[in-house]
Amino acid sequence: MASFKKNDLKVVSDALEIAEDATGNFYKFSLGQWKRHRYDVKTRSSFRPEEMNFSALAVLFKGMRMVEDFHPRTKDKDFYFICLQDHSILEVLERDRYLTLLPLLIYVFTHELVHIVRFCNFFQMFDVSQKKRFEEEGIVHKTTFEILKDFSLPNLDYVLNSYRDHRMCEIVF
Repeated sequence: MASFKKNDLKVVSDALEIAEDATGNFYKFSLGQWKRHRYDVKTRSSFRPEEMNFSALAVLFKGMRMVEDFHPRTKDKDFYFICLQDHSILEVLERDRYLTLLPLLIYVFTHELVHIVRFCNFFQMFDVSQKKRFEEEGIVHKTTFEILKDFSLPNLDYVLNSYRDHRMCEIVF
């Protein structure tokens, strides 16, 4: 099964930095506000078996981290793990010659960061029904598009166009 090579990891880092900036600017976060959204990124080399997925480009997991305050008490804090599915991302790149790693990862990271912002700010609960999860995906794809639509980067328009159908979900009340 394919995994990112050393030169791919540099692109992963660059894409995360761009996605953080774009997402933070969209939500008008200060550095302090952004740091309250606790997350980390994992690639296949650091996965636990349950973090592997064959139908997604990235999977978001929620955990808890104990955080020490200046006081003797301890608080539990939600912590998210963006688990990039190297094998799936590389397979998509191999299938579509118009896709390149940087714009695809910028989209994937921005998408996952929007989820994290929504969960951390209580716009959406993490554990919801399948129907609510589908609706949430539509909202997150639309928001990701809004964040990136005016961004100037080769092939990003192609990625945004590729995910056009994901922004159009039917919400039934």
